[in-house]
Amino acid sequence: GREVAEKATAVLNEAGFATEPLSGERAATTSPASRTVTGTSGGVNARPLDGVRVIDFTNAVAGPIATFILADLGADVIKVESPSGRPLHAKGTAPVREGGQDISYNRMMTFNELNHGKRGISLDVARAEGRELFLRLVAAADVVVENFAPHVMGNLGLSYAALKEANPSIVLVSMPAFGLSGGYSARRAYGPGVDAMSGLSHLTGYEDGPPMKPGNFFCDQNAGVHTAFATLAALWHRRRTHEGQLVEMPMIDGEFQVLGDAYIDYAMNGSERMRSGNGHPAMAPHDVFRCAGEDAWVAIAVESEAQWAALARMVGGRALADDIRFATAAARRENRAELHETITAWTSNRDHYAVQDILQAAGVPAGAVLNSRELLADPHVVARHGFEYVDVRDVGPTPYPRVAFRLSGTPIPIRKTAPGFAEDNDAVYKGMLGLSADELAELEAKLIVSRVPVEPAGR
Repeated sequence: GREVAEKATAVLNEAGFATEPLSGERAATTSPASRTVTGTSGGVNARPLDGVRVIDFTNAVAGPIATFILADLGADVIKVESPSGRPLHAKGTAPVREGGQDISYNRMMTFNELNHGKRGISLDVARAEGRELFLRLVAAADVVVENFAPHVMGNLGLSYAALKEANPSIVLVSMPAFGLSGGYSARRAYGPGVDAMSGLSHLTGYEDGPPMKPGNFFCDQNAGVHTAFATLAALWHRRRTHEGQLVEMPMIDGEFQVLGDAYIDYAMNGSERMRSGNGHPAMAPHDVFRCAGEDAWVAIAVESEAQWAALARMVGGRALADDIRFATAAARRENRAELHETITAWTSNRDHYAVQDILQAAGVPAGAVLNSRELLADPHVVARHGFEYVDVRDVGPTPYPRVAFRLSGTPIPIRKTAPGFAEDNDAVYKGMLGLSADELAELEAKLIVSRVPVEPAGR
């Protein structure tokens, strides 16, 4: 990890992209994100959601993605975690840098990536005192985002009606797996379950194999972006009408949007799409091909006969160009196994970057498949500022991916690292809600609020 970061930083510096890390200090009294947001009059440091406060009551992946997008856009996002919300002795952690403290629950890599830019508090909302404090937070907020099963918020006494009573203009954004109503609403699922129910897993895999889980958190990423956009729409509505609302953004509804062509094809034509690996219904070849080196690949996608002619000349000369088995796109799809072997025989002895450059120069769409180290140093990714290095306390400079859009009028840098567990308890409970030191100490004694993760009973 450190070696990759140092190499990528050197490349970024050579390209003129400053990689000075953000401050690793996250004390509640000094963190920029720990201030009470009071709005902005604009200027070079203004961001679209400056002045908006969001209560992040989410877990796993999809919810935190939605709220870190809002944080990147300038919202004051307060993440509410249960006192037992993180394991005291965590796994999947980044290495401790020299001189750093070995506090594993603050070095959880996935958590830190998905929760950057936020403040963090601990609170047991299942108990009466915790529920009351949560409602006081809601009264001082603009948005609440939650991604529990539909019955959970009501069981906690935190239904939309209860939140609206605390704050009539609150926007509650709910992210259930399958909706707040309907025959599947009681079902709970993470992204892979939604992938299966939407049909995405049915389309993922190889022709001779079973349905497969997509290789990434596809559903979660998609649901997070849809939810952030839906939240912006609700805030725009409230800005014009002063009305809050309940926004329902089921994860499966977000996934439906990217599978529409397959649904329509079946509804209109009776054609059921099937798994095709890396294949394409029209292009051939359209696949990844092994190159020289360990786990090295290049992607090639031929869109036209002119591109095929150029590829054939590079790979097999006139003999391949004139081969009747590959004379048309339909013929190439029919004989794709033989074609794949022929192209692989040529690519497997060459570096994946070299194949990319040779084919691109000949007008053939091709791209080296990059591993993490290569991606961080890729000239295009560097030029587009795809990653921002953030100085994570006890870890060091860490590359975080930026949001996948830019704004012409306002910058959207990553403002701060993810919060350490309960690091903003004092700033929120004392500074924002006005609790005294004695009141906060009493809550801690009851484990309604905690400073370090509490092991659940029975663990």
